[in-house]
Amino acid sequence: MKKISALLAVTALASVMATSAWSKTLVYCSESSPEGFDPGLYTGGNTFDASSRTVYSRLVEFKHGSTEVEPGLAESWTVSPDGKEYTFKLRKGVKFQSSDYFTPTRDLNADDVIFSIGRQLNSDNPWAKYVAGGSYEYAEGMGFPKLIKSIDKVDDLTVKFVLNRPEAPFIADLAMDFASILSKEYADKLQADKKMEQMNQQPLGTGPFAFVAYQPDAVIRYKANDTYFKGKEKIDDLVFAITPDASVRAQKLKSGECNIMPYPNAADIKDLKADKNLKVLEQAGLNVSYLAYNTLVAPFDKVEVRKAINMAVNKQAIVDAVFQGSAKVATNPIPPTMWSYNKEVKDDAFNPEEAKKLLEKAGVKDLSMKIWAMPVSRPYMLNARRAAELMQADLAKIGVKVEIVTYDWAQYLKLSSAKDRDGAAILGWTGDNGDPDNFLDTLLGCDAVGGNNRAQWCNKEFDAVVKKAKQTADVKERTKLYEEAQVIFKREAPWMTIDHSEEFIPMTKNVSGYHQDPVGVHRFDGVDIAE
Repeated sequence: MKKISALLAVTALASVMATSAWSKTLVYCSESSPEGFDPGLYTGGNTFDASSRTVYSRLVEFKHGSTEVEPGLAESWTVSPDGKEYTFKLRKGVKFQSSDYFTPTRDLNADDVIFSIGRQLNSDNPWAKYVAGGSYEYAEGMGFPKLIKSIDKVDDLTVKFVLNRPEAPFIADLAMDFASILSKEYADKLQADKKMEQMNQQPLGTGPFAFVAYQPDAVIRYKANDTYFKGKEKIDDLVFAITPDASVRAQKLKSGECNIMPYPNAADIKDLKADKNLKVLEQAGLNVSYLAYNTLVAPFDKVEVRKAINMAVNKQAIVDAVFQGSAKVATNPIPPTMWSYNKEVKDDAFNPEEAKKLLEKAGVKDLSMKIWAMPVSRPYMLNARRAAELMQADLAKIGVKVEIVTYDWAQYLKLSSAKDRDGAAILGWTGDNGDPDNFLDTLLGCDAVGGNNRAQWCNKEFDAVVKKAKQTADVKERTKLYEEAQVIFKREAPWMTIDHSEEFIPMTKNVSGYHQDPVGVHRFDGVDIAE
C-alpha cells in the first residue's frame, strides 16, 4: 500500500508540473496535510499555510516578516475614545475568486465581514457546526463570543465592531488567520444547495492565490488570482507537495523537486547550508514547546505531581538531542524575545530525588501515564517521538511508567483538546500576533479550556490577571500584569515548558521575495522564482 500511495503522489505532482510547463511554478514541500480549508475551524499552522495565507485575506494584515499591522481588505479604521467601537472602511472593488463551482455576482462588502466573524460567535448560527466535530476553537478560546457585542453594517463598505469591553490586542487579533473573510454569497449558495461542507473543501476568497485541486496526503495546487486587489502574483502556479518526512523534504529540495521546505532536521542543517544551490534563512522563533498535563484528571490535578514530573526530566538533554544547538530550554510560557518576558522566574530544577519526594508527598505510588507525541515536525518540536522517549527514560528512573501514544495530526489536535484526555501531550505554539495575550490567554485562559488550553487549566487568579491585562491600554501596566501571570503559571505548573527554538527555512537560490515570518506561517505572496 505504501508503494502505491507513493506512486500516486509522484504521479499527481508530475501531472501538476506538466500542466504548468509554460508557466512560472513554485513547489513548496509542506510537512503535512491540512485539516481543512476553512481557517476559522482550526489552529494548525500547516492548515493556515494551505488556506488563510493562500486563498484568503483579512481586514488587516501583518507586514511581511513583522507583527506590525497594515491595511488589508479594510483601507482604514477608527477606534472610539472608550476603546469599544472599531469602524472599518472597506476597499472598493475587491473581487472574490471565481471557480468551476461558483461565480460571484458582486464585490466584497460588509455582509461578508459580518458573516465571516459572526458565524464564530453564536452557537445558533447555521454555520456554527457545519463540519462534523468542528468548532471555532480560536474565536472561542480568545473569548470573542463574550467580547463582541455586535457587528453592524453602517453601509456596504463600512462595518463597525461594538465590544463589551476594551480589548488592547483587538486589531492585531483581526490580522490572525481565523479572522479571514469568506464570501457570504458563496455560503448562501452552498446552504441553499445543502452542500455547506464544501466551504471546507473548495475554498474561495480574495487572497493572492486561488484553490485549484487537492489530492489528500499528496498535492495541493493553486493558481495566481488574476483579480487580486494587490495585483497578480509573479508566480503563476503554486504547488504544495505534501512530504511528512523531514529527510525526504531535504532530499527533494537538494534534487530540485521543490523550491522551499520547512522544518529541516537539526542534523541536516549543516549540509543544507553547505549546498551551493541552496540558501537557508534563520531566526529566533516566537514559539514555545511544552508538555500539557490534563489538570482535570487525577493525579495531574495535584500540583506536586506536575512539579515532580517537571523535575524528573532533563530538558537540556531533550534540546541537545532534538535540536543540536538550535534551541534553548524554556522557563516561561512565552519566548524570551517577547515583551513582558519575566526574567526573574526560575525554572523547575532537574532533580530526580526531589521529584520522588514530591510524589511521595502527593501520596502517588506506581504511577503509570501516557505521553502523547506529535506525529509531525513543527518549528518548536522537530521530533516529538524522540523527546517522548527521553522523557520516558528519565521518568522510569523515579518509578513512573510511561506509554507513548500518537495519532495522525488532525486527530491529535482534536483528541488532545478533550477534557477527559488521559496523560500529558507534547504540543507547542508559535505566536500569531506578537502579543503576550496570544500565549497567556489563548493557551492558558479559562475560555480556552476544551480548546487551545490543552492543560484544561482554569486558574481564577491567573485568568483574572490576564483578562485585566488585555483590557488595559498602557503597555507598562500590561507588562507588570503579564509578569505576574508568569509567576502564577510557574507556581502551578500546568505545563512542563520544554524549549524555544530557532527556525530555519531552506530554499533554492533562485527564489526571491520570501520573508521568514515571526508568526510562523509560510506566505508566498510577493515571492518570485527565476527561470
